[in-house]
Amino acid sequence: MGITYKQSGVDIDAGDAFVDRIGPLARRTLRPEVLSGVGGFGGLFALAPGKYKEPVLVSGTDGVGTKLKLAFSARKHDTIGIDLVAMSVNDVITSGAEPLFFLDYLATSRLDVDSATRVVEGIVQGCEQAGCTLLGGETAEMPGFYTSGEYDLAGFCVGIVERSQIIDGKRISPGDAVIGLASSGLHSNGFSLARKILEDARLVLSDRPVGLPATLSEMLLEPTRIYVKDILALKDIVEIKGIAHITGSGIPGNLPRCLPQGTCALLDASQWKLAPLFSFLADTGQVDREEMYSTFNMGLGMTLVVAEREVGRTLEFFKQRSLPAWRVGQIEKALEGAPPTVRVR
Repeated sequence: MGITYKQSGVDIDAGDAFVDRIGPLARRTLRPEVLSGVGGFGGLFALAPGKYKEPVLVSGTDGVGTKLKLAFSARKHDTIGIDLVAMSVNDVITSGAEPLFFLDYLATSRLDVDSATRVVEGIVQGCEQAGCTLLGGETAEMPGFYTSGEYDLAGFCVGIVERSQIIDGKRISPGDAVIGLASSGLHSNGFSLARKILEDARLVLSDRPVGLPATLSEMLLEPTRIYVKDILALKDIVEIKGIAHITGSGIPGNLPRCLPQGTCALLDASQWKLAPLFSFLADTGQVDREEMYSTFNMGLGMTLVVAEREVGRTLEFFKQRSLPAWRVGQIEKALEGAPPTVRVR
């Protein structure tokens, strides 16, 4: 008998077992618009007739980055899927779009059904938090391509918004207020620097340095907060002029993406609570302030721009939903035609 596919490193039986295992998980996220089940070549999703006058589809895709390395080291696979969903749905909601469905891609050298199932459990939790369906996915077994016990993740989300309700920042003007929504930690950005800091300081994930309320593993692997349902509810009662998801390149690199030319944002860092993890990383790695702000979210996972008269109602709304939020700054006039900027004092 000649060599088999399994002997080359690809176990089709394991892949089939994995699909059988995750089927019931995915069904937890089903929306009524879904027409297909798990296992097809494509996911079918029908828009409800008459619900939208001018529907606009909004898409987003992302991965988790080197936060995966910490998940491998901690052997904790059950929350990294939440991060995967969060990075895409939090992008989609910045346009005011409701996430409809999510697809994932998991690649590994050898499929470990148990750990892969835990990853999908996290993806399902993320979809439930965002209110979207896990419509499908792909698992690739590529022998010798990844280090044993490791895998890579990517995700893709599609949402929908009425054309007249798109949030694009065009109505932002000087005098508007910037609202910051608390992050749950580093989310999924800056982990290459965070890992370098730990390595140089000879710290391990099980350590609990003085001043931190939990172990490094618990704090660094805290899942990314998903803001979808909060923002969808807020936009029904307050005009949100602009939204920025604070991801890679931090506040200075992301908040300007929702601002029109001729405006700038001035933020006051004393107005929001900075989690001790950020101070710990800055002090341990002797990272200067500018580098911290251009790498990490620094405690704000999302920023919203609203009219000054809407600040009180907006902050009260988030208080009622137990989501820490602050008025962190304002929009000011810049030179006409100048690209938008942010200054954090």
